[in-house]
Amino acid sequence: MTGFRTDLLDALRLSPGAQRPRRLRRTAALRDLVRESTLAPDDLVYPLFIVSGRDVCSPVPSMPGVDQLSVDRLEAEARELGALGVKAVLLFGIPSAKDSVGTESHADDGVVQQAIRKLKDASPELVVLTDVCMCEYTDHGHCGLLADDGSLLNDETLEILARIAVSHGEAGADVVAPSGMIDGMVGAIRAALDAGGLEQVAVFSYAVKYASAFYGPFRDAAEGAPAFGDRKSHQMDPANAREALREATLDVEQGADALMVKPALGYLDVVRSVHERFPELSLAAYNVSGEYAMVKAAAANGWLDERAVVLEVLTGIRRAGADLVITYHAKDAAAWLQERS
Repeated sequence: MTGFRTDLLDALRLSPGAQRPRRLRRTAALRDLVRESTLAPDDLVYPLFIVSGRDVCSPVPSMPGVDQLSVDRLEAEARELGALGVKAVLLFGIPSAKDSVGTESHADDGVVQQAIRKLKDASPELVVLTDVCMCEYTDHGHCGLLADDGSLLNDETLEILARIAVSHGEAGADVVAPSGMIDGMVGAIRAALDAGGLEQVAVFSYAVKYASAFYGPFRDAAEGAPAFGDRKSHQMDPANAREALREATLDVEQGADALMVKPALGYLDVVRSVHERFPELSLAAYNVSGEYAMVKAAAANGWLDERAVVLEVLTGIRRAGADLVITYHAKDAAAWLQERS
């Protein structure tokens, strides 16, 4: 037996000139030198939830570390993000009043419109993206106008989405991000922006958004859960991948400047497919609230190393093909990356 083992080891022993991948893993400096996927603070986009009132900083219980903020709190937020090297935010608004048609979504003095102006005054170089949808603004919590039977009125909703996008562009938004998966939304918004003299405003489409169970904590933060039913008639079936490429293609044809896949972790195959189909376009993946909350809960229980896991997760999303990651971990991750550098 001993002789057999010696013979086996001799047979497996690498010759002196053979390739040895471990040579390049030997030290931290070598690993850094040959690293294929990188992660930096300016790869991250930080979502913000904006509410009415003054001096409001209301914690979201299901998302530790995330708060609803009033507009007057945003100047300090912009300074903190700038110091961390995070160069972009995505705004969600929680209005003071809701109705069946989401009137406040496109009001000149709406909470998001105020937030855009405040952030641009405080930090002109900060890239401001805005979510364009109706779910936070309607009393029924759905992403568009509804028929009497409760079904979503697709084409009628497009007019409202276009008005929202124009109001955000007029307030100073750099990018509008339609998220409702309403057919034709990118084309309607692009046409309205151009007609309003807002050709410089980019359209960053939630081109591939799944009807995911991972959105639960977000609906607490944005106060936009459906009052009845669900959103499966317009968001994608989690079982489908080929359909994602069809959705992305339609949005590109309608003038999308960049694309997004949401959620991220369960859909990294889709991130890769969209990246490979449209390598010329920037692609974001949204590391959503449920993904964030799971890491936070496990870390709070001492079950995992939060810093190590977060950086691994975000790097994995980048490795799959995402140019940008929208994530609630952005501030923590940026601070850790600064320490590491």
